[in-house]
Amino acid sequence: MPELRLLHAIPNGGHRNKITAAKLKAEGVKPGVPDICLPVARGQHHGLYIELKTQQGKLSPRQQTWLTDLNNQGFKAILCRGWSAARQEIEHYLTLTPGKNHE
Repeated sequence: MPELRLLHAIPNGGHRNKITAAKLKAEGVKPGVPDICLPVARGQHHGLYIELKTQQGKLSPRQQTWLTDLNNQGFKAILCRGWSAARQEIEHYLTLTPGKNHE
């Protein structure tokens, strides 16, 4: 799947010291942005965003807002519990018709 070369992580999460956090914020890092992005149009979607959580992990209000807003903008933005679920979703997404269909 050659499109996977575009798959990338978004390093927004994690605990950082105040200096590093301030630098990242100045660079444009925003809390709540999903963990993974696949900027490849498929079916009715502009691209795929995935928020990864453990089985017990909970979405923060900011994460839920990002998922909702991205879906409203024509992306497929979802929560996946574990890497296996994310892999399955990515593989399925790439089987959809290439390009964004306009009705």
